[in-house]
Amino acid sequence: MTNIRSPKQATPRTQGRCKVDASVGGGGVGTVGGVKDDRNNMAQRPFRFSVGLGGGESRAEWRKKAQQAEDLGYDVVTVPDHLGMISPFPALITMAEATDRVWVGTMVLDGAFYRAAWLARDVASVAQLTDGRFELGLGAGPDFAKPEFEALGLPFPSARQRIEHLRDLIVDTRALFAGDHQPPVQHRIPLLVAGGGDRLLRVAAEHADTISLAGIPVAADIDSDEIGDAALARRSQFVREVAGTRFADIELGLTVQAVEVEGHGEVDLTIPRMFQPTFSDAQLRHLPGFLHGSARGIADTLRHYRDEYSVTHFSINESQMTALAKVIEELR
Repeated sequence: MTNIRSPKQATPRTQGRCKVDASVGGGGVGTVGGVKDDRNNMAQRPFRFSVGLGGGESRAEWRKKAQQAEDLGYDVVTVPDHLGMISPFPALITMAEATDRVWVGTMVLDGAFYRAAWLARDVASVAQLTDGRFELGLGAGPDFAKPEFEALGLPFPSARQRIEHLRDLIVDTRALFAGDHQPPVQHRIPLLVAGGGDRLLRVAAEHADTISLAGIPVAADIDSDEIGDAALARRSQFVREVAGTRFADIELGLTVQAVEVEGHGEVDLTIPRMFQPTFSDAQLRHLPGFLHGSARGIADTLRHYRDEYSVTHFSINESQMTALAKVIEELR
């Protein structure tokens, strides 16, 4: 989107955004308030870690969660978009007010719920009220969201229709921001698109600043980490091919489904089971989004993902937050 820009990694303790211009995914280095913003510099792009938060029962609890994530070294705190959960935008504003460094974002808005004019209004409002510390995460809408559409009295589109709508939503919102939009957008807003299928990744490769690979396809007989690693390699290569020269401007990420750090207690298998309900526990541990081993060993795995597949952005669920923090310490 115009004003939804290519994210250039900021420093671990201080992050900033460029002022708006007409470009999308523009390269180079910019500053906000004197803070260097060099996420597009492939040679310098550091790791970024995002944690999805939920379940806060009060303003004070949301503030505390965000502050804990910031203290643990996370770069972004996010909120999902589902019925039965808190509305993401008020929660993001609350967390931004409670923190100094972390960015706030959606992981992810269900694009099929939105129309461009509505989305543009909400995005511009949150960007303004967070002083530009906002990252927009969009998805086409998962199959398991069908009951939410039924609750809203809406037809549930096919996967193809949801992806086409997501593409149109991005383009149309960009067009609105390119004009005299009110409220005004004063900072570039990075766009993350999450998903794993070919059609969605083609859209993401054309428009997104960050692509978070989720639900990477693997063989039903997966029985080793090497098979999971090869699946990640194929998705990374696919994005590289469909993005073409734009790949250098894309921050490639991975949705981490589980983190099992030695000595840190039992691992939560809820999320990997959502993606692969028929897999055994042993098979789940071989998924590319399932990190296991010592903190140092997992850090080496993430370095391998960065060096071999250009993956530098990792997003996790709150239940994994303290476990992955041990790995973040190894990497910084």
